[in-house]
Amino acid sequence: MNFDVIVIGSGPGGYVTAIRAAQLGFKTAVVEKESLGGVCLNWGCIPTKALLKSAQVFEYLNHAKDYGISADSITADFSAIIKRSRDVADGMSKGIQFLMKKNKIEVLSGTGNVLTGKRVSVRSNDGKDTVYQAQHIIIATGARSRQLPNLPQDGKKIIGYREAMTLPKQPKELVVVGSGAIGIEFAYFYATLGTKVTVVEFMPTIVPVEDEDVSKQLEKSLKKIGVTILTSTSVESVNTKDARCKVTLKTASGLSEIEADIVLSAVGIEANIQDLGLEAVGIKTENGKIATNPFYATNIPGYYAIGDCVGGQALAHVASAEGIICVEKIKGLHVEPLNYNNIPGCTYCQPEIASVGYTEHKAKAAGYQIKVGKFPFSASGKAKASGASDGFIKLIFDAKYGELLGAHMIGANVTEMIAEIVALRKLETTGHDLIKTVHPHPTMSEAIMEAAAAAYGEVIHL
Repeated sequence: MNFDVIVIGSGPGGYVTAIRAAQLGFKTAVVEKESLGGVCLNWGCIPTKALLKSAQVFEYLNHAKDYGISADSITADFSAIIKRSRDVADGMSKGIQFLMKKNKIEVLSGTGNVLTGKRVSVRSNDGKDTVYQAQHIIIATGARSRQLPNLPQDGKKIIGYREAMTLPKQPKELVVVGSGAIGIEFAYFYATLGTKVTVVEFMPTIVPVEDEDVSKQLEKSLKKIGVTILTSTSVESVNTKDARCKVTLKTASGLSEIEADIVLSAVGIEANIQDLGLEAVGIKTENGKIATNPFYATNIPGYYAIGDCVGGQALAHVASAEGIICVEKIKGLHVEPLNYNNIPGCTYCQPEIASVGYTEHKAKAAGYQIKVGKFPFSASGKAKASGASDGFIKLIFDAKYGELLGAHMIGANVTEMIAEIVALRKLETTGHDLIKTVHPHPTMSEAIMEAAAAAYGEVIHL
């Protein structure tokens, strides 16, 4: 069977790519070995947000008295929370099935491998291989939890993110290794439900890719709910022979040991490019990822790659954007390369984190003279009324031209607010333009306008 486009992988990169290709008139197929939607929909973005929402509701109920409401004997049903998360993911996967049918995209169930001559071999669950031909083959195989030699995952005592969202029972004590988005979100989830959580981070600050002010605020907020934070600390080994895990830690002062029921390894991801046939086709890789040009073509004509298996941020919305750019370029439309310095990043703990562009440190390192404006939610009427006054908005401007270099937010609902900054940066809006953009009152979002005003000495409510 011949196609115009075959996409290998149906995550947020793959299925979006397939849909856009079909919209552009290409006869399209997508190869998927598990469930439509990939890791993000089935084991990542969506089910984790369902878990976090349950934790947030539980947190609200436990603080009902703060809002003048009596609610006694509040308990969390861990199994029911897990089931709700899985039901949400299953429902979304069925939605992707509908979109495939709606767009007349052929779903090829099985494991895909690239072959020379613009061909793809698909091995079904019964071991049968079928070869398909396409003018354009787009690899969107994503990534998986990174394995460290001193932290081998057994799926029971040392686990990755998949096991973390489907544990049969809630652990009493949990050690989270790594404080990126995955580690922090699970730390918040389990701590809110009553698990004693310790976060171990090798770098000097948690969420190390974020602005240092955000890291410091998040550490304070997590400590409020009982999370222990150990920075500048590495995990040397984990002994799982006994009933509980014995975790050996190393700091500048030496070795120490802590115990936990389970250790969650959240030390990043690695691309799924092994046993894909890249070597036989001659497709180049760099640093464990597929090498592409700015429009996601590999060195071999007719073969492309997008998403977590190529360079750039490993984020669902990045993969989707890359896939759309890729197929629109194939179609011959006028497209621009993706600006990776204008990609928003979000962490969905409470308080939430959202950021885009330069941190203060990186802006200075890049040689900019900067103006920094910061507005705390403790000065926001909406935040105070909502009982969510932790956090702030921090904006960084180029002092010479007023360019909005970066934004760093921590607080309630900031993941819904960051898109304004992305659009403003895309449109090259200046600080003064932002100050004169009327924001509704009372809202959390007016803190953006106030932060801009603070950078220029015009802030009203501080």
